[in-house]
Amino acid sequence: MTFKTADLYDRYGDDLRTCEPIFRDFGGMSRFHGPIVTVKCFEDNSLVKSTLAESGEGRVLVVDAGGSRRCAMLGDLIAASAVEQGWAGVVLFGCVRDTVEIGQMPLGIKALASIPRKSERRGEGRRDIPVTFAGVRFVPGDHIYCDEDGILVADRAL
Repeated sequence: MTFKTADLYDRYGDDLRTCEPIFRDFGGMSRFHGPIVTVKCFEDNSLVKSTLAESGEGRVLVVDAGGSRRCAMLGDLIAASAVEQGWAGVVLFGCVRDTVEIGQMPLGIKALASIPRKSERRGEGRRDIPVTFAGVRFVPGDHIYCDEDGILVADRAL
């Protein structure tokens, strides 16, 4: 599917939820979309790693990492696993690392910033629950559309 978020907004308007413009593009694909899978965790990327090691089937992982800028929740090894497993992208309310490497991968990644420090792995977090950040509620199974202009969320595939 070829799309532009601006065109989707013009067509569907109030049926869409629009994220605040706080994210930067880090992956090799700036335009991506798919059904949402959610993870909520804080400075522990165990669940991010295990989720992206599963078959992605074109889905997008939306991670509420609490907006922490103290450590990275995604790096090149986990991103490479996501590519191998067929994920379309990751939207991360937190940080990434290994930006040169992930910028070469065919994966959409939107995050707040980059930092070299890795996260802890304590096995904490929750999956497949509604999460809210950037002014938007993300519900598992909803559809997300991301490009250079921003992020839109719809209750259904457009």
